[in-house]
Amino acid sequence: MKILSAQQLAQADQATLKSQNITSDELMERVAQLVFERMHQRLNGAPVPIKIFCGIGNNGGDGLAIARHMIQHGYHVTTYITNCSKHRSDDFLKNYERIKDITKDWPILLDCKDDIPAIDNGDIVVDAIFGTGLNRPVDGWMADLFEAINATQAFTVAVDMPSGLLADTAQPENSAIIKADHTFTFQTPKLSFFQVDTGDFVGTFEVIDIGLDPAYINQAQPIATLITREAAQNIYKPRKKFTHKGDYGHVVCVAGHESTMGAAVLCAGAAINAGAGKVTAYIPNDGDIIMQTSLPEVMTLLDDDDHALSDIRIPVKDYVMCIGPGIGQDDVTVSAFAKAIKYQSSPIVIDADGLNILANKRAFLKEVPAQSILTPHDGELERLVGKWNNSTERLEKAKELSKKYDVILVLKGAHTMTVSGDHVYINDSGNPGMATAGSGDVLAGMISSLIAQGYEPLMAAVFGVYIHGAAGDLVAQSYAHEGLKASLISNFIGAAILQLFRNPEASNS
Repeated sequence: MKILSAQQLAQADQATLKSQNITSDELMERVAQLVFERMHQRLNGAPVPIKIFCGIGNNGGDGLAIARHMIQHGYHVTTYITNCSKHRSDDFLKNYERIKDITKDWPILLDCKDDIPAIDNGDIVVDAIFGTGLNRPVDGWMADLFEAINATQAFTVAVDMPSGLLADTAQPENSAIIKADHTFTFQTPKLSFFQVDTGDFVGTFEVIDIGLDPAYINQAQPIATLITREAAQNIYKPRKKFTHKGDYGHVVCVAGHESTMGAAVLCAGAAINAGAGKVTAYIPNDGDIIMQTSLPEVMTLLDDDDHALSDIRIPVKDYVMCIGPGIGQDDVTVSAFAKAIKYQSSPIVIDADGLNILANKRAFLKEVPAQSILTPHDGELERLVGKWNNSTERLEKAKELSKKYDVILVLKGAHTMTVSGDHVYINDSGNPGMATAGSGDVLAGMISSLIAQGYEPLMAAVFGVYIHGAAGDLVAQSYAHEGLKASLISNFIGAAILQLFRNPEASNS
């Protein structure tokens, strides 16, 4: 699913008016009808007090039209208008007149000075004050109104996006933003929905297809792409009947240290579970028994050093290297790491201590093969690119690193982002229980396995991230977030792939 900028969505509106030969007022009515239908399905005529706050632009016009539909269906609605300017949009004014025609309880004009209405905890608040057109922080009385709404336990529904939230640019610190419980967003989600410093304001969200011009949507270059179940289905490569293990590649996991052999086990185990034909673990000599007893499917290559990796020599051909999980940063390991990546010509996956070595020895970045995949969490990313002030700056720094060294970055988080140059892919699977030790080792092994099976590196990263999250979601159904651990994620990889092609309704019954 494409994620478009606020400017692109405004252009899509105009393209729609022209291609469908409709007025902006007719498009607004379409939007309001769709939002009303979804609210009506949930409320089913319940006598709950509904307070709709409308701005004086087009988002406010949407709110007035929604209020009109709800009043006509018997809901107990009070409509407020934040009457803070004389610059009202034409479509707002049209809907203001229409709502006056169907009810004696005209919208209440708030004076924007000290007139903040009472909101009870049992109310439903509908936020239709500002939409994607907002381009500056909210302050003064409006900020006080937002604070008053947020201070209640009223269930808050945002129309298109929570007021005060910017669609696709950095949010100033401590900005006044309405904290929605649910957001009905139009046509595409917004980039800010997935950023760590703004996503909490959105609550749950659903995308309403409002019928914008498909020709414009199809040709528009997105600022990011949301990877959903349907997108993952399209990436998946089914296996052919007459094949053998040699057709599905060989992964070599260069991992482990005397105190972190678990990382090597998790990485190699995930590579097997994700479908690699063969997996070899290159590990310290003393780790052999641990690996052989933990994973009988995995072969081992042993370093001369008992406790660390000192001289990485891999006497096989045609393999995909995953390097870094649990290897530590001993001097001998840093030297061995440098030699190992220098003689690689095809893409590799670098995780954990491998990333920390790159951060400390930045000259090594020039030796990383093109289209290799780096999988940092935020601490590792900061060591690679420096500090950032907000999520937008974080993403831009990642793009710069990706372009400079021709690498793919997997920025791990609540919505993991895969960055390849200016292209950004946002993951839509996973849950908070996956914030657990070893989860990243599993992901690194999975992505390596997919490359070995013939996926292009970028799609291996995107698909691997999705299946990793989907496996975590399946685990959480049985173990809860608190009971989720990395080895369980690995064990559920196959189930997550299988779930891609199951009927969701059947699987939930």
